[in-house]
Amino acid sequence: MKFKELLEELQRLGMSQIAFNLIYFLVLITFILLAAWMTRRLINRRIKDTSQRYHAKKAVSLAAYVMVAILAVVTFAGRAEYFSVTIGFISAGIAFALQEVILSFAGWISIFSTGVYKPGDRIEINGVKGDVIDISMTKTTLMEIGEWVTSDNYNGRILQISNSFVFKGPVFNYSTDFPFVWDEVILPVKYGSDIGLAHRIIEEVAAGLMNDYAEYAQQHWQKMVRKYLIENANVKPSIYLQLTDNWIEFTLRFVVDYKRRKSNKTQLYQQLLERFNRTDGKVQLVSATIDITAVPPLKVEMSTPET
Repeated sequence: MKFKELLEELQRLGMSQIAFNLIYFLVLITFILLAAWMTRRLINRRIKDTSQRYHAKKAVSLAAYVMVAILAVVTFAGRAEYFSVTIGFISAGIAFALQEVILSFAGWISIFSTGVYKPGDRIEINGVKGDVIDISMTKTTLMEIGEWVTSDNYNGRILQISNSFVFKGPVFNYSTDFPFVWDEVILPVKYGSDIGLAHRIIEEVAAGLMNDYAEYAQQHWQKMVRKYLIENANVKPSIYLQLTDNWIEFTLRFVVDYKRRKSNKTQLYQQLLERFNRTDGKVQLVSATIDITAVPPLKVEMSTPET
């Protein structure tokens, strides 16, 4: 005997319409969820590309959720003339009881429709910074960076944050449209050093390490200019000079991949230090010092301890 015929037989034996609909609904959603689970497992085996596999599994999950929602409405709405009324009551109840969930779902729609961020992007949202590793219908999952570790390194925590935060504050994206950031290296050079030689060394080291980034960054920036109302920017390494009370300050400004900021800065410091050390003292780096030019008179009184 078929399943539907079995339910109809149970209904004739006294089962209420509500119980009949509930059992029918539960069996069908079990079948839908089982089919979705099997499809996701098949996707894991067949699709090798990580990005394609991720999006395919998300599409299957979304289709399953939509089918369950439609099935719920059709099953419990009853006759066709009550369909719109049922939809209204269900919508009102959901809106009242699940306000935050609905806002998170709206945030999910906004994230994918506007492209504010996507899996793989590095973002900062609600004071938390990390790489996006998953976007569900209500939450965004981040691999957190910073906190008790320095620079832009992972700290090992996986964090979930509500999608509703895209409406509640700014979202900083380090990688969308322009996947580079500007960074600076400040070099204090001693007065009396060969300034021309120092400038030339900094320029040569920066060109050797950063010119490739500058070329890629220029291509991305041209796309930014065509897409947004923004002026053209200088993405090549730039050197600025400032005289202070204690030293001559060189500032090297450059564009670098947002994920390699710390490592490239380390290479810059190493090569600059090596080149400066080979100048036989013509270029010297300095640190802050304090010169005591006068000492007020001191009166020292000494006494012998009493016995």
